[in-house]
Amino acid sequence: MKSQQQIIGELAGVGVAKAAYRPMEKLVRTVLAGAFIALGGILSVVASAGFAANPSAQKVMSGLAFPIGLLLTVVFGAELFTGNCAVLMPAALKKRLSAVQVICNLAVVWIGNFVGAAAVVGLFVIGGGLLDAEPFSSAMAALSKLKVSLPPLTAFWRGIGCNWLVCLAIWLALTSDSLVGKAVGCWIPVAAFVVLGLEHSVANMFFIPAGMYVSGVWDFGGLAANLIPVTLGNIAGGALFVGCLYAWLYGAKD
Repeated sequence: MKSQQQIIGELAGVGVAKAAYRPMEKLVRTVLAGAFIALGGILSVVASAGFAANPSAQKVMSGLAFPIGLLLTVVFGAELFTGNCAVLMPAALKKRLSAVQVICNLAVVWIGNFVGAAAVVGLFVIGGGLLDAEPFSSAMAALSKLKVSLPPLTAFWRGIGCNWLVCLAIWLALTSDSLVGKAVGCWIPVAAFVVLGLEHSVANMFFIPAGMYVSGVWDFGGLAANLIPVTLGNIAGGALFVGCLYAWLYGAKD
């Protein structure tokens, strides 16, 4: 198991490498991450929809299924916006990345993740009809409606809590070189954020459009009203509560 000091040292180099990806390589990595998270979203809806009569069981089943998306992202080196909010911070604090590089990376990755999530909606929800049948259709529509109805400040705070846990999951995965260790590290914190009902911007890039499709109500204003505060909350949760905090705690003597 790697120490926190080792992780901070490695991430300083990882952040520089992420900024140096060739444009096409970065595009593929970002689209893959959005698609992986969206596939986890489909699985979570299918696994939990049959438990509508027991909300707690429904949340637990959704939480157990969803983390496959983050595990695929970590193992296959895809570029996830929420993870980069923390992962880029050690390099930035060591002045190996400029503020402009960090902002540009996050912006490009966010867009690529959206493309990947939207592609899964198009290919498998609209094209493949994976959520057309009941109870999956109703569950997906209800989840989307719930998300777009959140007050902006509520969405922001839930975004902070969500990415605090997601970035802790990535941090745990980085402590291990084994697939089992990475899986355990990813699964528990991500399952926790799903069960708690916190808000993940990339997941919502899938959940909200998929719910709009199955319900037949295309509320793009509601989509933006959710994604903007959730994205800002995710940035704060990942960058401040994980990336900067742990770089300060364990990288100060480097």
